[in-house]
Amino acid sequence: MYQYFNGLVIREGTKGIPAEEVEKLFQEAGWSRNIPDWQKEKFTLIFENSTWAFTVWDHDKMVGMIRVISDQVMAANIMDLVVSADYRGQGLAKKLVELCLQKLPHGDWFAHTSANNFPFYQKCGFEVKDLSQNGTCAYYGYIKAREEGHR
Repeated sequence: MYQYFNGLVIREGTKGIPAEEVEKLFQEAGWSRNIPDWQKEKFTLIFENSTWAFTVWDHDKMVGMIRVISDQVMAANIMDLVVSADYRGQGLAKKLVELCLQKLPHGDWFAHTSANNFPFYQKCGFEVKDLSQNGTCAYYGYIKAREEGHR
């Protein structure tokens, strides 16, 4: 599935994600450095072993991504969410979270993140569960389901 957002292409899928594009985003985010060549396949494998993923493309350059691990029934965990610095502030990260929540709208969602990301997740409807330096943000789909009369 493809869709357009602010002139960019958002692709849904866990297959065919180029490892070198993922590595570039991870390096920019400060999540990886000095990865030996023999380990670089992990950047493809993390997607292939995820439940859902969305990547954002500006022509041939991947500028954002989110990936999720889930049981597809009750709970899901956002594993990675990153947007290239040149593309931040356009609502792209929030759009990626919204697309994920649509996959399991009445499930419980979690994102383990650093405290500086808490305000972003709160804007996306998550609650902060641990106010220490690192913690988990949670989105309880059952609350939304009750509000909509489904539970």
